[in-house]
Amino acid sequence: MKRLTTLASIVGLGTALALFLSSGVSDVTAAVVSAGWGTLAVVVARFLAVAWAGLGWHAVFPRGAGPTLRDCISLRFVREGINTLLPVAQVGGDLIGARLLTRRGTPGGLAGASMFVDLMTQAVTQLVFTVAGLLLLIQITGDGPLVRTVGGGVLVAIPALAAFYVIQRRSGHRLIEAALSRFAAGREWRALGAIDVLYENLRRLYGNRARVGAALLIHLVGWVVGTVEVWIALNAMGYSISFIDALVIESLAQAVRGAAFVVPGAIGAQEGGLIALGALFGIPAEAALALSLVKRVADLGVGLPSLALWNWMERKAALAPEADGATAVRDGLGAIRARLGRRLGPAPLASAYGFPAPRSPAALSSDNEAGALKKCA
Repeated sequence: MKRLTTLASIVGLGTALALFLSSGVSDVTAAVVSAGWGTLAVVVARFLAVAWAGLGWHAVFPRGAGPTLRDCISLRFVREGINTLLPVAQVGGDLIGARLLTRRGTPGGLAGASMFVDLMTQAVTQLVFTVAGLLLLIQITGDGPLVRTVGGGVLVAIPALAAFYVIQRRSGHRLIEAALSRFAAGREWRALGAIDVLYENLRRLYGNRARVGAALLIHLVGWVVGTVEVWIALNAMGYSISFIDALVIESLAQAVRGAAFVVPGAIGAQEGGLIALGALFGIPAEAALALSLVKRVADLGVGLPSLALWNWMERKAALAPEADGATAVRDGLGAIRARLGRRLGPAPLASAYGFPAPRSPAALSSDNEAGALKKCA
C-alpha cells in the first residue's frame, strides 16, 4: 500500500506540474492574485465546514453517552488535517481520531463504531450530492463524455458503498470472527471482546434511526455549504457563476477527489477535474488551476493547525496515566501470546474476562506433570 501511495503521488505531482506548465505559470499566478480577499474567505469557509462535520459526528452518539461537541469538533479537525496532508489514503486520520476519542473517556467500542457510522453517513451524503450535481449537469449541458464518465463512477460507487454497510452488520460480524479464528483460538479473541463490543455498538448506533437521520441531514447540508468555496473563489476572480453552477463543479470535483483517495491530497486529479468541469461553464484552464490552488491554500490553512493540534493531543496523552481499559487489553494480549507459545513473562488472565485464575504447579495432578508425557509416549 505504501508503494502504491508513493507511485500515485509521483504520478499526481507530474500530472499537476504538466497542467500548470501547459496553462502558463504566469497566467495561473495572476488568476490566484486576482482572487484577493476570496482566498481568505475560502479558508474561513473551510474552517466552518470542518466544524460542521464535527457536529455531524457528534449527532450519531446516544444522548448523554458520548463525547462532548467540543471533543468531536476538535478531533474532526485532527482527522481532516491527517487525511488531507499526510499519505494515509484519507482514512488514517479517522482511525487516529477514534483512538484519541478513547482518551477522553469514550469506550473503545463506541468510539470505533462512531467512526464507522460517521464515515458511512458522509459517504452516503456525498453520493447523493454527486448524483444531484450529475442531474443538474445533464440539464445544463445534456449528455456528454464527462456525464458518462461520472455516471459510470456512480454505478461503481453504489455497490461498494453497499458492501461497506453490509460488513458493518451481522453478516460482516460473522466474516470477521471467522477470519480472526484462523489466526488464533476464538476463545482468546472473545476474551478481548473487541470485535463483539464493536458490533454491539454498531447495532446500537444504527438502531437509533433518528440520530442517524440527523447525521445524514447535517452532512448533506455540509456538502452543499462547501459549494461556497467555489462560488466565492471564482466570483472573486471575476467569473460570475451562479450558485447552481458552483454546486455542479463542487459536487463532481469532490467525486473526483474521492476516487483518487490513494493520492495524498488528490494531487493532479483535483486539478484535471476542475479544468474539465470549468470548461463546461466557460472558465479557462488557468482560472480552474487558480481555483485548485485556492483550495490547496485552504487545505494548508486548516490542515497545518490541525496537525499541530494533533501533536499537542498526543503529547498530552503520553503524559496521562494508562487507562484501565488499555491495561485490560494489554493483559488479554498477554494471554494470547501465552497460548501461541510466545509468552514474555508472567501474565495471568485478567479476572475481568471471567476466567478462573491459573492453578499453581503444586496444585496439578500427577497426570499433568512433565513426566506424564513420557508415560503417554
